[in-house]
Order: sequence, then structure tokens, then C-alpha cells
Amino acid sequence: KMAEPLPDIKSKHSLVAKHVTGPVWEKLSRAVTATSGFTLAKAIACAVQFDNQHCGIYAGDWDSYKVFADVFDPIIQEYHGISPDATHTSDMDVGKIKGNIDPSAPVHSTRIRVGRNIDGFGLS
Repeated sequence: KMAEPLPDIKSKHSLVAKHVTGPVWEKLSRAVTATSGFTLAKAIACAVQFDNQHCGIYAGDWDSYKVFADVFDPIIQEYHGISPDATHTSDMDVGKIKGNIDPSAPVHSTRIRVGRNIDGFGLS
């Protein structure tokens, strides 16, 4: 089966426009994730549809990061300013948190968003 043509990406200055090139599209456009049947076309739909996206990509499931790594890896690296060999270390020891909280600062509230995913289900 031949690949569909590379869609017109309306967000011309997005990271998707930079990293989803013709050769990358040709390589990955027919790939489908095992968990939820997600495709590269679905992942970049917002950059194709809208002209104001900075990144322009969403993962449909955990598999998206592996199946479409040729797109996700450079976008994540550029967005976060990290090198390809960077590693993530998770340390939940609250005693190691260092800060400089100024009691006179006018912060009245804040919000922290945490998300969990269930293995085998698509992200939503």
C-alpha cells in the first residue's frame, strides 16, 4: 500500500512542520500503534488543521512514542532543550526539594497537574 501524500501542515512554524518531512512521512504514515490503532496522521492532526500550533503533535497511546519515535524524539528534545542521550530520573523524595519561597510573594494559589495512564488503553 502506498502512503497518502504528506498533508498540508497549516502550522508552518510548528515543530511538526520542521520534523515531519517527506521522507519521514513516507516511512511512518502507514504505521499503526498496537494499543489503539493510532496513526501519524492522527498525531499531527492539530498542526494540519490549525495554523497556530507550536508543537502540533499528540500521542494517542504509549506506543506512539516508540512507533513514531523519528518524529516524537526530535520534537521532545527541541521543545525541552535536551540532548538525544538525555535520561529522566524520577525521585519522589520530598525531603530533597529545595526552594526559595518568599512569604511576601503575592501567590495565593497554584495548581499541579498529574496524569496517569493505564497500560493497554489509549490516551485521552
